Amino acid sequence: MKKNTFIIFIFVVIVTVLAVLADLPKGPALDLNKIGINFRRELQIHQGLDLQGGTYLGYEADMSKVEPRDRDDALNGVAGVIDRRINALGVTEPIIITNKSGSAYRIIVELPGIRDVNEAIALIGKTAQLEFKEQKDGEWVSSGVTGAHFKRADVQINPDTGMPEIAIQFNEEGAKLFAEITQRNLQKPLAIFLDETLISAPTVQSAITEGRGVITGQFTLKGARQLAIQLNSGALPVPVKLVEQRNIGATLGQDSVQKSVVAGIFGIFVIALFMILYYRLPGVLAIVALAIYTLIVLALFKLIPVTLTIAGIAGFVLSIGMAVDANILIFERMKEELRRGKTFSAALETGFNRAWSSIRDSNVSSLITCLILFWFGAGSIRGFALTLSIGILVSMFTAITVTRIFLMMIINTKLARSFWLFGINKNEIKVS
Repeated sequence: MKKNTFIIFIFVVIVTVLAVLADLPKGPALDLNKIGINFRRELQIHQGLDLQGGTYLGYEADMSKVEPRDRDDALNGVAGVIDRRINALGVTEPIIITNKSGSAYRIIVELPGIRDVNEAIALIGKTAQLEFKEQKDGEWVSSGVTGAHFKRADVQINPDTGMPEIAIQFNEEGAKLFAEITQRNLQKPLAIFLDETLISAPTVQSAITEGRGVITGQFTLKGARQLAIQLNSGALPVPVKLVEQRNIGATLGQDSVQKSVVAGIFGIFVIALFMILYYRLPGVLAIVALAIYTLIVLALFKLIPVTLTIAGIAGFVLSIGMAVDANILIFERMKEELRRGKTFSAALETGFNRAWSSIRDSNVSSLITCLILFWFGAGSIRGFALTLSIGILVSMFTAITVTRIFLMMIINTKLARSFWLFGINKNEIKVS
């Protein structure tokens, strides 16, 4: 047991050190290229629109030339195109929301920290450009078939293989052009580009002369549907019109951050004071575990990364209280066992085991609520759910593992007798 305790303690120390490095304002970037993995991420806190300011854009999609049954998919396709275009600008975590109100189809775009608003507006305002390209001399060149020749794409299930596939259809002019292209590109790839971005490159198996074809492959149902939406977004004539624009300054964000930080510090101070006065030495250890919890959560916010908004900060602060709540359940169980005459080590083991079911059930129910909020919510609601769920998961680790290890490390030390534990007279406690 002592060996296992020491190993877990070393693990906690290593995790804490890594979290401290990640939390440093000028900490090292996460670069996996050195070990052969193409991944690099700058570790920094991403602030939302309400914290650092930015631009709010409201668009209305013109669905007059789109069949009613295709309008929802068309709106999602346009939102996907806007998302790719905005990310090409290097904007951190844009928020894109689709909304249908009566006969109006709208798209809300929030761009935190965007500087060149005119460039973003010009880029978003274009209709998606779909183009089929063939390969010549190792380069993709235009085949002459564009979204103007494409009618629609639908997901279907192959009756023989049971795998999803995408059925594509061209108009009369497109059917003639596509027949010529497929005839001269048999057993060769034919690339599909959306806004000059390659989205698929299927190999031509046979000439398609009827204007109808099928794209097959190892598709999941979700992947097939996503490709169909992308194809339709480049084929359907859905121009968007800017109907609302607001510039949100950073003054509101700075004021909100300052108040949130003050509230968080004050709350942590009051919690620490209560835990130390009421639970004595275990309270001190719980506060140390709470500090480790805070370091780990902030590191995860940078690694994922999480875009922090006012609602997200509220979720983080709330999760701190839930982290302490788990310790209180454990300590109260231990107090009961100590008063029954058990040794400190036995009370520790029994207290954690009996408190675990309550901690597990309360946290699982909270995680279910977070999942519902994240799934059905949007914008700041999802941010709140995400930060709260991350905090809950980490709090379970710190309460069950970190606090327990700290207590086990001091069981057989003079330090355990030099303090009153849980407000119980030290002469009433059996250490070993």
